[in-house]
Amino acid sequence: MGWGEPDMRDHGLRDRARSLRRDMTPTEHKLWRAIRLDALGATFRRQHAIPPYIADFACVELRLVVEVDGGQHGDMRDAVRDAAMREAGWNVLRFWNNEVTENLDGVLLRIAEVIAELRKSASPHPIPPP
Repeated sequence: MGWGEPDMRDHGLRDRARSLRRDMTPTEHKLWRAIRLDALGATFRRQHAIPPYIADFACVELRLVVEVDGGQHGDMRDAVRDAAMREAGWNVLRFWNNEVTENLDGVLLRIAEVIAELRKSASPHPIPPP
């Protein structure tokens, strides 16, 4: 079982993710509407379990997590969480709620840039060395 796939025996985490999908914040809904259905050329899942955490949005293929933070965020718990996800091979992007609500185009541009960077670094060199 990899980090990108939740252990289905952990019903608590699965149930929590399901609940979070049902109760997304208005800001999460706004970003979800903008990135769903491969809108940025990558498939995202919402409220995706990366045990023991649940990411707001995750592109499993590129191992990219996108978090939307309100006023309760920005403390040491987020730093620990980000470090754990990065150690497990995930790239983490965080945006404040007001960034999403006031500058959605800028947020989408940044996510698209990171997607392009990750795709570029994952693709083999076009001309292999001799």
